[in-house]
Amino acid sequence: MTGCYDGPLIDPHHHLWDLSLERHPWLQKARATSGDTAFGSLAPILRNYGIEDYRADAARQNVIATVHVEAGWSDAHPLEESHWLDGLDRSSGVAHRYIARVPLDAPDAMRLLDLEAANPNVVGIRDIVSWHPDPAKRFARRADLMSNPAWRKGLAHAARLGLVFDLMLYPWQMKDALELVRAFPEMLFVLNHGGSPIDRTNDGMALWRHGLRALGDEPNVRLKISDLVAYDNEWTFESLRPVVEHCLDCFGPTRAMFASDFPVAGLYASFDEIYRVFRAVAAQLSIDKQRALFFATANDTYRLGIADPAEARGGCHA
Repeated sequence: MTGCYDGPLIDPHHHLWDLSLERHPWLQKARATSGDTAFGSLAPILRNYGIEDYRADAARQNVIATVHVEAGWSDAHPLEESHWLDGLDRSSGVAHRYIARVPLDAPDAMRLLDLEAANPNVVGIRDIVSWHPDPAKRFARRADLMSNPAWRKGLAHAARLGLVFDLMLYPWQMKDALELVRAFPEMLFVLNHGGSPIDRTNDGMALWRHGLRALGDEPNVRLKISDLVAYDNEWTFESLRPVVEHCLDCFGPTRAMFASDFPVAGLYASFDEIYRVFRAVAAQLSIDKQRALFFATANDTYRLGIADPAEARGGCHA
């Protein structure tokens, strides 16, 4: 054990929203049902969540910059989320850069991608492909997005624009994802949430481990280790540790990064609890490797260009 990383952090995955704008259909639907969903109650996050709320949650973790990931803004109002973020006071480093939302198979996808890419704060795109047999657990609008020609045409245009693609899926889609990332070697993909190990049965976890290993062998894929508590609601350190360790084993610290997914992960753990797990698991690695997981990989992946203002040093945050 070499000691815990105690330098600056980049959080490459979190969300902000203002519910008074009525632009987040999934949150509006949850409010109409008192927060009850197939994933449990969303009641604790059915409130405005702005920069100061994030800063309060992350106050003890030395976060100096973040990447805001699209938060399910209504497709009826394209480009608005990025414009809304542009209007916030981002001087603290929160929402330093954005992953924007564009439905890649939309008739006007090329135009929307061009406009998002013209915003210097936009570094990537996310169009969730997660498909579940249970309609209540689906995020994607159809099962075959990754193989759909129109969707792939949009993805190819995003690649030409130099945008990163944040890839959110379920483990049973990893075989299709493997074919996708091989078909687009010029695109940098970032797999979200550790590959979403939602099926906790032995077979389900074996499928996840195998699929993650295969994707980890592809040079144009990186991994965000984030919101693992969403798939392990009764989590303990001992239940999360092997999941984090498999993520690290498949991708290594220069192609993996720790992220909060707040406020969504806050349904099951505090910001400090999540990062306490990350720090404890990573403590077996060298400080340079820990620095990659907490800072450098995200800085490189999203081309943030942030200088490290502090040397890595031993000692853990609470």
